[in-house]
Amino acid sequence: MPIPRLQQAAVVENPGVDFKVALREDVLVGEPGQDEILIKLNCTGICHSEVRAVLGWGVYNSIIGHEGVGTVAKSGPNVSPSLLGQRVGFKWLYNACTACSVCRRGFFQNCPQQLNTSRHVPGTLQQYAIADARFITRIPEGVPDEVAAPLLCAGLTMAGALAHLDHDLQPGDWLVISGSGGGLGHIGVQLAARVKKLHVIAVDSGDEKRALSLASGAEAFIDFKKEDVAKRVLELTEEGAHATIVVPGTKEAFQAAPSLVRNMGQIICVGLPRNDIEIPISATLCAARGLSIKGSSVGSEEHMSELLQLALDGVITPAVEVFEFSETPNLIRRIMNDDILGRAVVRIPHH
Repeated sequence: MPIPRLQQAAVVENPGVDFKVALREDVLVGEPGQDEILIKLNCTGICHSEVRAVLGWGVYNSIIGHEGVGTVAKSGPNVSPSLLGQRVGFKWLYNACTACSVCRRGFFQNCPQQLNTSRHVPGTLQQYAIADARFITRIPEGVPDEVAAPLLCAGLTMAGALAHLDHDLQPGDWLVISGSGGGLGHIGVQLAARVKKLHVIAVDSGDEKRALSLASGAEAFIDFKKEDVAKRVLELTEEGAHATIVVPGTKEAFQAAPSLVRNMGQIICVGLPRNDIEIPISATLCAARGLSIKGSSVGSEEHMSELLQLALDGVITPAVEVFEFSETPNLIRRIMNDDILGRAVVRIPHH
């Protein structure tokens, strides 16, 4: 199939409260440069951080999306032609400098010079997208596109967050995951319960999210709209949880975090609220209680390989609903209203 000159894409117009996501058919197909490949996309997951882009909470590309799966259609200079036709995934991390002190330690995802898909370069809500061949992920046979897509960001984010706890938590310790029925949360519950063997307390709201959280391996579910979360956590754990992962990008979720953990507890911050929202915690309390607060973006390529293997082995099963491309504008509004169970994945049209 020849590569067309123009393609379909979902384009964010007028980011802010009056944003619009337009489905256009006149977007140019990119040309891969040095180290780059052109990927013909099959599907892409839609992430809660897309909300930041449409609301203008930061500078993003007008084509968003950053968990795409497709096949390599063309390679640029310096790229092995053996990649052509391979099924690959691309992630939030478009590329990193590979030379700074952080990259030299292998933490490309924390590189200060990194470029991000959908932020600095066009994202995956289009038929063809450019990726850096050095930073893509090969998708093993046996993992369907729509399962691989959410693992590339939602799964990788939770794997990265849990990795921060590896040295401090033992199997059988207590972990609270807020936002447990969402795209990231439910995969985090599965990883924490099934792989790390932690006792997981899930926090979210509504019967559907309760059912998904418990099916994912949570030992208990607390509906934050109906129950006193801190009180329930204390009843279940006696002293508070050993750690909590804050997934929702809301002020309330960050505010609640210190009251959910015991002394010397860990708070891992994953959610991305508006930039002016700060972690509300007393400095004195933090010192007196010996709390550790860590920020976590996405995990490493090593975590990515492990996740895909866990999916292949049936240990991790993302709850995915697949939608047509034309649903994209509506889906982004539904995510803003926290109205999606698990992860939404969009099929990219092929003609």
